[in-house]
Amino acid sequence: MTCFICTTCGTQHADATVPPQGCAICADARQYVGWEGQRWTTLEELRRDHRNRVERLEPGLTGIGTEPSFAIGQRALLVETPEGNLLWDCISLLDDATVAALRALGGLRAIAISHPHYYSSMVEWSRAFDAPVYLHRADRRWVMRSHPNIRFWSGETLPLFGGITLVRCGGHFPGAAVAHWPAGAEGKGALLVGDVLQVVQDRRYVSFMFSYPNLIPLPAHIVERIARTVTAYDFDRIYGAWWGRVVDRDGKAAVARSAARYAAAVRSRARELRHL
Repeated sequence: MTCFICTTCGTQHADATVPPQGCAICADARQYVGWEGQRWTTLEELRRDHRNRVERLEPGLTGIGTEPSFAIGQRALLVETPEGNLLWDCISLLDDATVAALRALGGLRAIAISHPHYYSSMVEWSRAFDAPVYLHRADRRWVMRSHPNIRFWSGETLPLFGGITLVRCGGHFPGAAVAHWPAGAEGKGALLVGDVLQVVQDRRYVSFMFSYPNLIPLPAHIVERIARTVTAYDFDRIYGAWWGRVVDRDGKAAVARSAARYAAAVRSRARELRHL
């Protein structure tokens, strides 16, 4: 039996003798099936020609990302606290070198994931570190490989440890969440967002989408609600899902001005369309 991994989204599926007929996550409107059709790999195959880059981003925060880039290409974040370490979001590749590197930093007390596109090989990571995985219950249907270590939370917030709080935002997925890390950014607070809020090329701003690859926007009122939700917390820095996608300072104001810009553009376009 093999747990096959979708090469487009990086999600590991349940044990099977042959690859699944398709990947439900990629068939959804928020994602896509690769141009060459549905393709699969395995963790063993990935280990042959990929490795993980482990890099300190600031005191108490380390990035882990696969090279060469695989699937969506996101990197995970290891948050160190005096009460244990949290892995925020996940990646498909896990190997002995990565396990050793993270054990040297104190291992994992828990894993939390922003939304289904980053579930990847979460069960492998959970088993390697004997750590629970926290997912929002609203996205339960997107779990492609079940395991007793997966813990579904509900409601709008989940306090963890070390002051970290998971905050449900919705928008990209019903249960899409961010993590508030108050000790980040030299004590000014950091928000770990995946791409629930997307740190864009102009890193003074973020953006918001239902589907990024298919360019499906969110309604203005949902974007405004997301902004209100996260700006209730104190943070100066925003960490997105990819290397370098960081709003280094003034993050709270960046969310507010980004939401205002987004809503104004969407509403202006709607008015134009009504007059065509």
